[in-house]
Amino acid sequence: MLSTLLLRVDPRRAGAVVERNVLVHRRGWIVLLSGFFEPFLYLLALGIGLGHLVGSVPAPGGGTVPYPVFVAPAMLAVQAMNAALTETTFNVFGKLKYMRLYDAVLATPVTPTELALGEIGWCLARSGLYSAAFLGVMAVLGLTPSWWAVLAWPAALLIGFAFAALGMALTTFLRSWQDFDYVVVIMMVMFMFAGTFTPLSAYPAWVRPLVELTPLYHGVALTRSLTTGSPDLGALGHVAYLVVCVVLGLWIAARRMARLLLT
Repeated sequence: MLSTLLLRVDPRRAGAVVERNVLVHRRGWIVLLSGFFEPFLYLLALGIGLGHLVGSVPAPGGGTVPYPVFVAPAMLAVQAMNAALTETTFNVFGKLKYMRLYDAVLATPVTPTELALGEIGWCLARSGLYSAAFLGVMAVLGLTPSWWAVLAWPAALLIGFAFAALGMALTTFLRSWQDFDYVVVIMMVMFMFAGTFTPLSAYPAWVRPLVELTPLYHGVALTRSLTTGSPDLGALGHVAYLVVCVVLGLWIAARRMARLLLT
């Protein structure tokens, strides 16, 4: 069980993995900033640019909101997803399969579970930095009409945590770089069809249940309800879904990392 694995974790050893990543990237801070600009450019081009043509759209709690206010929290959730999946798929796969970095790490007292948690912790640090900066830009542009938007930052951290755990678990099943074509397709489909640019009601009835199965939909719905000032009991459902993703992803990642690295 996951609880048993976590009880054996030494936070200092998991923290050492995070520290190692910080030391490696301290001279490559420009590369780290790239994760912020992609969703920001989408916000400018589609949210604000296209927003002049679209006008207002239905808000989560009823009524309408300007299109940029509708799209901005979705871009916050997308940024959290992209940062998490990029770090825990592409980067972790390279360390696992080609750099053989983890073989060296496991020559120390660090366990596979601590290694996975350390990588996810580093991912959350990056995602948290991006989310704080992006939320600040939203506030400056007047895209956070409610004080509930303050909670959008921890919500973005939860989204990043969910995708980091799922991404780490997924990476343990990848066999070669060619498999990343599937990862990119999955990310693109979620980006386009998770209610990012249109309300859920705009989709055909048979598509909506499929949209609601995606983690990004729940992340978008959660951040949007907060930034527009319309959180309700449904927000708790979105939180619960993302927490389940965290638990499931951590459990699979811990077991698979142990199997791959210790056998």
